[in-house]
Amino acid sequence: MDWIGEGLEELTIQSLSNAGQQVYSHAGRINEMDRYGLPASAKLSRATMLHIGQELDADFIVFGEYNSDGQTISVTARVLRVNPVALLPVVEDHDALTSLMDLHTKLTWRLLGSIDKAYPLNLAEFSKLQRPLGLAAFEQYIRGLLASEDDVRLRDLKEAARLEPSWPEPAYAIGEVYFQKDDCASALPWYGKVPASSPQHVESVFASGVCHLRLNQPDEAERVFSDLEESLQQNVSSGADLPEVLNNLAIARARRGDLPSALTALGRARDIDPDEDDYPFNLGLLALQQKQYPTAETHFREAKDREPDNPQDWAFLIYTLDKSGKKAEAAGEREAAADAFGDKAPAPLKLDPTSTDALAKYERIKSELDLTSLRLELEGPQSQQTTTTSASPSSNTAVAYIRRGRQQVRAGRLDAAEQEFHNALAKDPNNATAHRELAEIYRRRDKLDDAARELQLSLAGRDSAAVRTTLARVYLEQKKYDLAIAEVQKALKLAPNYGEAKELLDHLEKSKPPGGA
Repeated sequence: MDWIGEGLEELTIQSLSNAGQQVYSHAGRINEMDRYGLPASAKLSRATMLHIGQELDADFIVFGEYNSDGQTISVTARVLRVNPVALLPVVEDHDALTSLMDLHTKLTWRLLGSIDKAYPLNLAEFSKLQRPLGLAAFEQYIRGLLASEDDVRLRDLKEAARLEPSWPEPAYAIGEVYFQKDDCASALPWYGKVPASSPQHVESVFASGVCHLRLNQPDEAERVFSDLEESLQQNVSSGADLPEVLNNLAIARARRGDLPSALTALGRARDIDPDEDDYPFNLGLLALQQKQYPTAETHFREAKDREPDNPQDWAFLIYTLDKSGKKAEAAGEREAAADAFGDKAPAPLKLDPTSTDALAKYERIKSELDLTSLRLELEGPQSQQTTTTSASPSSNTAVAYIRRGRQQVRAGRLDAAEQEFHNALAKDPNNATAHRELAEIYRRRDKLDDAARELQLSLAGRDSAAVRTTLARVYLEQKKYDLAIAEVQKALKLAPNYGEAKELLDHLEKSKPPGGA
């Protein structure tokens, strides 16, 4: 019976999405829990659920439980409203286990009615919006997702696909299994079965482009990523550019010899995501290919500064300094790398920078695409066409301003984003999320004092391990090591298993100068 718990969550996501509601994906929830070191299957208190919902800027949280004797099933569910906080009435139903799909449809419809007493759809109208699925196919699909071995996972997922050939979720999941096994020849046909109407369509197209890069098919890869970039520009109100898409598009164009276009795309990716070192690193590779050693040095130094714990960034910086004749600087960086990494210090590079093949193996292809927040915007127009409920935030609330601000950030329009976050704070001066988002803009603009102030204001409104870790990074950039260590220790006290905080603390302890700062 273990599959039912996972199945009820997946059914809830699909049912609400089919009815036009904007729903965070399973992966989005898991990613947020992972930030706090919480296992995916953890039983959460209502306070913890509320905290996660606030971090995600969700309006509502659905939770519940089930009981079954193998013949019948009873499901209890309710909604926790995030702002203002309220626990809505319990919704409960029971039926034969074979009627699980119909039972869940009725339960979800009643949940929406608990959120909005004037919900405009009756049960028959709501049911027509749902994809009719057989219980056997759905069970095989969930069992496939839960399986720990690839052979078992593929067997169950393929059985689900056989039972429901037009259902795209099994096809996408099968493609993902092959993708993770680096069997792109097998993954591509399954990704091709995911239609444009599917919530996984963007991810499947992105993965297909990655497969073409892995198979060294740059023409196909460029077509896929170029079409995806154009589609996002047309279908997202913010005209979003995703740095992962731009990075891979640049690699495809570089392999085809179109270096100017590759440089443009990579430069855009680097500007959008100021913390990621892969983008300046790939720019450095392109500069090396053209024997532009000073330019390469600039890019590799930026990559190293963005991610000081990556020895490969150091190795390429040292290499370009040597090639530029800056022996003393190279020796200094080599010594610093030895101090930072000890026995794991990067070995000297031996490569022919004019050989495309020699540099290609170092290209950093982005293989994952995080659409957690962007998916809400992609689904927004559909939601408005399907139904409008009183649960939707109005256009001048703090939450609405924050969401528009995030859209502007993704589009690279920082001035407009900053104004939206200020608008949010005008509505709600203590809004922790608005302060946090404003801090990120200040950090991108190297206004570190302003960024630290906004993060402190965010923490005053709501304590958060993620925000304390970000504040620690700001202090690190300011060379305030003692303050940085104090913040990351507080983060780990809140979330002892938070991986990002653990890694930062390890880095701080290794890099802290004698006597502190």
